[in-house]
Amino acid sequence: MTTTPTAAPSSATGNLVFAVPSKGRLMEQTAELLAAGGLTLRKTGHARGYRGEIAEIPNVDVAFISASEIAAHMKAGSAHLGVTGEDLVREQMADADSRVEFVKPLGFGFADVVVAVPNFWIDVATMADLDAISASFQQEHGRRLRVATKYLNLTRRFFSAHGVTDYRIVESLGATEGTPAAGTADLIVDITTTGETLRANGLRIIDDGVILKSQANLVAARGANWSDAAMSARAAIFKRLGL
Repeated sequence: MTTTPTAAPSSATGNLVFAVPSKGRLMEQTAELLAAGGLTLRKTGHARGYRGEIAEIPNVDVAFISASEIAAHMKAGSAHLGVTGEDLVREQMADADSRVEFVKPLGFGFADVVVAVPNFWIDVATMADLDAISASFQQEHGRRLRVATKYLNLTRRFFSAHGVTDYRIVESLGATEGTPAAGTADLIVDITTTGETLRANGLRIIDDGVILKSQANLVAARGANWSDAAMSARAAIFKRLGL
């Protein structure tokens, strides 16, 4: 699935575009991170607007957008810096390390991307077991295993690396963990922090089924237009954050 980013502030002026989460705990934690370095993140114009600044550093245009859109802007190079989850970056970019620099893991926004199966699948403990049952599953049920997920690309790459090919993805638009019980999928790939929601839905993570241990990262786009003003602003931000 391709995500088309919404408009970020133009960098035609040469300013550094810094994309930060637009709401919730991630926005609060980003503001706290900057405040610890003596930087004030604030909105400009309407209180519910999506533009802002860092009060102490000129030549910075802040874009308040969703975490998934931040990853898209990093991919496109339309923002220079961003705070977003590693899972979202790697989902959108197979070549993430060549497109962006993971400057610093930030110690918040933790989430593991995992493969989880129903508890009653007692013979499936590993990805090899999953591969082993996939052929017999199709013979018995007349269809491939259905994997519900929002992480289409991470799932394909991980399953391919483990030799699992006899399945099809069901793109999840809602509560992924509920799809096996609802009968719309057989297993899932989803994010979890404590595993409590998985357990509540009768699911368990297979032994080698952790695709990625993710957290929020400060990310820099290698393909952005790094003007002198943007480089100067980056250096000032990194100095305040001890980078």
